[in-house]
Amino acid sequence: MKKKINLQFLIMSVTAIILTLVISTLVSYEVLKDEVMEDLHTYARVLVETGAFSDMDHISYDAKEDGLRVTVIAEDGSVEYDSNANASDMDNHEKRPEIEAAIESGEGSTIRRSSTLERSMFYYAVRLDNGNVLRVAKESDNVLSIMSSTFPLLLGLAVVLFAVGALFSHLLTKSIVAPVEQMANDMDHLESIRVYKELRPFITTIQKQHEDIRKNADMRQEFTANVSHELKTPLTSISGYSELIESGMATDEDVVRFAGEIHQNANRLLTLINDIIRLSELDVSTQEVVYEQLDLYAMAEKCVDMLQVNAENHDVTLQLSGKSAYVNANREMMNELLYNLCDNAIRYNKKGGRVDVSVEETDTEVVLSVKDTGIGISKEHQERIFERFYRVDRSRSKLTGGTGLGLAIVKHIVAQHHANLELESEKDAGTQIRVRFLK
Repeated sequence: MKKKINLQFLIMSVTAIILTLVISTLVSYEVLKDEVMEDLHTYARVLVETGAFSDMDHISYDAKEDGLRVTVIAEDGSVEYDSNANASDMDNHEKRPEIEAAIESGEGSTIRRSSTLERSMFYYAVRLDNGNVLRVAKESDNVLSIMSSTFPLLLGLAVVLFAVGALFSHLLTKSIVAPVEQMANDMDHLESIRVYKELRPFITTIQKQHEDIRKNADMRQEFTANVSHELKTPLTSISGYSELIESGMATDEDVVRFAGEIHQNANRLLTLINDIIRLSELDVSTQEVVYEQLDLYAMAEKCVDMLQVNAENHDVTLQLSGKSAYVNANREMMNELLYNLCDNAIRYNKKGGRVDVSVEETDTEVVLSVKDTGIGISKEHQERIFERFYRVDRSRSKLTGGTGLGLAIVKHIVAQHHANLELESEKDAGTQIRVRFLK
């Protein structure tokens, strides 16, 4: 970026130098032209007043001494006298622009190439009292010749200006890029870096992204540690029980009991691995999610029917209320959402408790509600309940077989469907989770 900015400044400097030199040359030429014309006007008036060309037979003025060319033209355009050429050999000058203007208005001037001398000339003509026209001329260099004569000076000036421009360009580029380089080298202390106000929104965005990246990195690190811990526990149990059986130290009754423990921990391990895989798929899924119009009430009804046996085993009453309501959603994700919410409500309930599932529809949204009369969640835990592997009561989670990933999966699915998730809970009084789907 620094090289690009520096190059752009140098291009601007070169362009400015060239334009300045060209404009200066043109302005100088205009000033020169005005001065020469003013000089010719003065010479002509002096010659008229002194009567140097009143008598063509006795001309006393030598125009060459002043570097001039003097020509006298008769009324019919014929040349009577020319200080630089033979008058008899010259063409009729009646149609020369300065002669026409002098005959009509008394004076005329022009800059053109002389057909007689083949040179660029300044001309000034004035009409005499006898009707003749006195013309005074001076050779003029054109713009290119002026530039060529001053080229060494202009080139030296351009080099100096370019060097100064390059120096200032480097310093200016360095000062512009300095805050960005500081930010790149010290992302943790962006607030202490003095930058332009135009960069403040950019810095705010960078800070937020940096914090998000660091937060995600911490979450991934914590997730990895939790996964290792969660996998290690059932694997340790399986390894321990199988080792006792393998060594022959266990009795026949112990073998049956150990086999049951191994089976239970293997199932817990499979459930945990499946939840981890599903959560990873939701995190980085590159597959296109297929949405369709689904009857959320009908899906909730199937989920409640499927979990009735599980609810009875936990001595929990599971009921559904509401009416048909359609949402634009992914079928597999909706099944997971319903299952995880209902399963959690059953697992963390009390003996003889209830789980009420309802689906309601308003003009603007469809609301899924799962309410239980379970152990509830205290205020300090409610903000973190949807984090991965976060458990309010780890001992109870171990007894119920919970993985600590169910609500994390729910949160991902809700975010995927741009819905809103609400939690109301009170310790020992139950929990209610609502998912609001916009229509």
